[in-house]
Amino acid sequence: MRKIFAVAGSLFIAAAEGPAGEVPRSQPSRRPTATVPAPGTNTPAAGALEHVAENFRDAVAAVLKSPTMTAKAQEEEFTANGKIYDWLLEHPDRACLAWQRLKVPCLEIVDLGKGSFKWADDAGSELTWHTVGKFDRGTIWYASGKVKAGTLIPTVPVKAVAILHAPRGEDRDGASEFKPSLQLYMQTDSKMAATVMRVVGPAAPKMAEQGAEQLLFFFSGIARYTHRKPEQMETLLAPKK
Repeated sequence: MRKIFAVAGSLFIAAAEGPAGEVPRSQPSRRPTATVPAPGTNTPAAGALEHVAENFRDAVAAVLKSPTMTAKAQEEEFTANGKIYDWLLEHPDRACLAWQRLKVPCLEIVDLGKGSFKWADDAGSELTWHTVGKFDRGTIWYASGKVKAGTLIPTVPVKAVAILHAPRGEDRDGASEFKPSLQLYMQTDSKMAATVMRVVGPAAPKMAEQGAEQLLFFFSGIARYTHRKPEQMETLLAPKK
């Protein structure tokens, strides 16, 4: 079983892929990268802050200015219904429920209202994230909480910003060609980060890279599946009974 991690470098969402053929396969991301910025290096996303809600602007700016780790990923082009894809971005709890209905175990995501969501697991991880900005064909999320990514890794307090760009082609018969990309910025206490880096070593950037890839697939997988099998859309995306 292959793990799907999107919890800001194992941040945002965690699930496990079911048997082959039951769910759409993830396409290889193009040129995914993950880096640990050098001390004092600023890596702000160009123009992102102007789209962030004022009450989150300082928090987002702090993460963008001094990230502990960054990651980027881009999906291969795929076809999906634009309205469904955009709706999934605004309703990750329902995307999670759709994966569960496809027999893919997925931690429950709770809708807190007003664009805020939360999940927690038995290991002690707990994360709350908010939709803090929108721009043309794009979404900005801010997350905070604590994550335990492995048995030997201590629980880590984290803050993260994810910037999703979802350009698309012309709508034809309710479908468009998509090519989303994601920029992920993670920040944690420097002493805690040093401890994690010693334990995880060179695997840390790879975990962040996979997190960015799988956050993209968490939404696109359901969008692609419902496009290929529209007769299942109503059942998959229905609210929880």
